[in-house]
Amino acid sequence: MRWAAVIEKGPTSYGAYVPDLPGCVAVGVTEAEVRKLIAEAVEFHLEGLLLHGEPIPQPSSLAEYVEAAVPAT
Repeated sequence: MRWAAVIEKGPTSYGAYVPDLPGCVAVGVTEAEVRKLIAEAVEFHLEGLLLHGEPIPQPSSLAEYVEAAVPAT
């Protein structure tokens, strides 16, 4: 399954979360690191759901980049 992950750049690190898996988050110093860590976090999260007898939800979030003109100031 493919899961949408949101990656955000902060002042000193990168954070990531998966909208379809509440509580599934990761933090890394670099974008590459947080990408690796969120993939591992998803696997760990899914294993935890199965271990507790909970269903794995179907991915339903979508991500899309949009272009918009920036208003002149």
